[in-house]
Amino acid sequence: MTIAPPDAETRRAIAPVICYPNDSLPQPDLGLYTQGLAGAELVETVIAAPRDACSFRVAAGQFFRIVSVDGPQVGDLNLWNAADLSERFYSGKTRALHGTHVTTGERLWSAFPHLRPMATIVDDTLDWYGIDAFGGSVHDVIGTRCDPYTGNLLSGTQYHHCCHSNLTRALADATGLPLREAEAHVHDVLNVFMCTGFTRDTGQYFMKASPVRPGDSLTFFAEIDLLGALSACPGGDCSSEHSSDTAVCHPLKVEILTPAAGALGDWQQPARNGYDRSHGR
Repeated sequence: MTIAPPDAETRRAIAPVICYPNDSLPQPDLGLYTQGLAGAELVETVIAAPRDACSFRVAAGQFFRIVSVDGPQVGDLNLWNAADLSERFYSGKTRALHGTHVTTGERLWSAFPHLRPMATIVDDTLDWYGIDAFGGSVHDVIGTRCDPYTGNLLSGTQYHHCCHSNLTRALADATGLPLREAEAHVHDVLNVFMCTGFTRDTGQYFMKASPVRPGDSLTFFAEIDLLGALSACPGGDCSSEHSSDTAVCHPLKVEILTPAAGALGDWQQPARNGYDRSHGR
């Protein structure tokens, strides 16, 4: 290891600067959304079976809720513009704007060149968890998704029910796309209910048993027309592993809810990002 320079501690002591101060972000009207949710009617229920995925569609102005039903279970969520798969959830920019984990009042942002809110979290029954002594929290936008390629790289396996493959099958079934074409649209996820962080000594991504219990839920307001896919991770509560058939797994439920007529007042969908896309030319 390189010998530390004499001013090493001075360099380390430099205060950090937030990369993207979010004080100027457009703020959701949580009061309006909460009011709409209070009188919303359940119109559809979809189940993601253990070690598998489901797809669902949500119209702009509706709500969707992900619910733990039978036992502790984490899920991997992908979102697309229902009319344009190129506009999809951008976990990296969501992380840059809100932090490593998201909760009530924070939003899932779409990819370039759109960069607008796709969904807003309006209720989180695990918001009490906060950040634990290990640096762990729930609902992360730091993990990519368990996938067969990394499994093959590290262990030589051919495992087909990891979240990447589950989401690929779900999108193919929802759109009629061939598997290989659908796979190109599968992207980094929101890890719903998953408890994760980075180790303080090595900076490695870790997971630990999720605090989620039956009845816990995460509820979103759809800012645009959405196609979603949710995988019930083969790791169950991710207390030990995430790509095998040995962990105890449970289903996840997705509920679609429609607010009463007029409950959202004059709410309008967010516009696409206003950058002119000239890129200096």
